[in-house]
Amino acid sequence: MHLVRNPKDPEVSVRVADEGFAPYVWCNDFSFEVRAYARADRHKKVEHWPLDLITPYRKCYGIDPDEFASYRGGKDSDIFMAYLDNQPVGHVVVSTNWNGYAHVDELAVVVSARRHGVAKSLLDVVRFWSHKKNLPGIMLETQNNNLGACRLYERCGYQVGGIDHLRYRGIDPQTSEVAIFWYLIFENTNS
Repeated sequence: MHLVRNPKDPEVSVRVADEGFAPYVWCNDFSFEVRAYARADRHKKVEHWPLDLITPYRKCYGIDPDEFASYRGGKDSDIFMAYLDNQPVGHVVVSTNWNGYAHVDELAVVVSARRHGVAKSLLDVVRFWSHKKNLPGIMLETQNNNLGACRLYERCGYQVGGIDHLRYRGIDPQTSEVAIFWYLIFENTNS
């Protein structure tokens, strides 16, 4: 059987990062638009979180590939890159956290490649990596101003395990940015 692909739905592939990781990071835009700060509630779905609307602005975390140089091919860490039709468009950095969970240290998708399943494909690889290492689950952190990421994690089965209102106050004592810790707990580490 031959599959016919829709040109609006390019093929996503994921592989272990190679020496092209740093140039790819330096040459791409991973920013996103912030329009609101959500009042996260671990007992409600993201769509029901109250929003404090703000004047929109672009947020960029300033990704530094050198920060993760030792993660590539490590015993307890790795970096994976996603490609759309052989063009690098996303990456995930994963390690084994002190508590035994896989920890997504960074997940980013190039602005122009969003809404094509790239982030979900990267999370699927993290899940496979975690199962292969017999870890009990995956954890990651995002913020209450990155609602697209929050919705993605919820759709992928993650649950809010904690909300930290003080994490970013050292950077800006007046910030409304709140850290949200998401977990995907595996029912059975052998599945």
